[in-house]
Formats: sequence, structure tokens, C-alpha cells
Amino acid sequence: MVCVSNDDDDLSEPRKGILDLLDDFIEQIQHLRKVLLGVSISAIILAPLAIALSAYLLLHPSFFAVLEIENEFGLVLSVLLGAVIIISLVWLVTGIRQYYSISAWKKHYAEYQKEKEEIDKKIASQFGLDQD
Repeated sequence: MVCVSNDDDDLSEPRKGILDLLDDFIEQIQHLRKVLLGVSISAIILAPLAIALSAYLLLHPSFFAVLEIENEFGLVLSVLLGAVIIISLVWLVTGIRQYYSISAWKKHYAEYQKEKEEIDKKIASQFGLDQD
């Protein structure tokens, strides 16, 4: 028994599957972008708070009293507060850079969506597939 098939149908299904797969992949990246945006915003908000709290503790007059009374504890506390400030500064810079990177990606994705819709409309109108 010989099976006759249309080559266009054979090719359109894999192409449609690949395009659907790419669209799903891009949607997953969009979801990841939203998560990263939340992380970068939290870094932009929380890092300055950590820096301010650490600076307040370091500059508070009673902090020096603790340093004088508790030699070892005061030294460890000073090192930890310094580490919090350094890590928070790195986190803040990273959050700001990530925010700008995500914003640029969002702009490119919007352009991609617009071009994709225009191409889809052009193809649909060219082949009489308008579904308005």
C-alpha cells in the first residue's frame, strides 16, 4: 500500500512545532525576566538599608563603648559590619546593572513581538488566512 502525502503538510507540522517551542521558550525567558526584575529591585531597596543600618551602628557613640569593653566581640562585630557594607555595595551595583540589562531586554522583546505580529498578519493576508 502506497501512502501519498502532501510535502507542504509534512513540513508545516515540524515548523509549527519548532515555532511553538521557540514561543514557549521566549515566554519562559519572560517569566525569568520578571523574577530577575524582582531580585534587582529588592537589591536596589535592601542594599541601601543594610548599608545605612551598618553605618548607623558603626557611627553610634555606644558602639565605641562596646569596642572598648568587649575587645574580641567588638572586633568581630566591626569586621561583620564592614563585610555587610562591602557585600551590600556589591549587591547594589549588581542590582542596578541587572535592572538596566533587563530593561534593555524588555525593549528588544517588545520590538520582537511587534515585528512577529506584523509578519504573522502579512503572511495571513497573503495566503487569505485572515481571522479577524
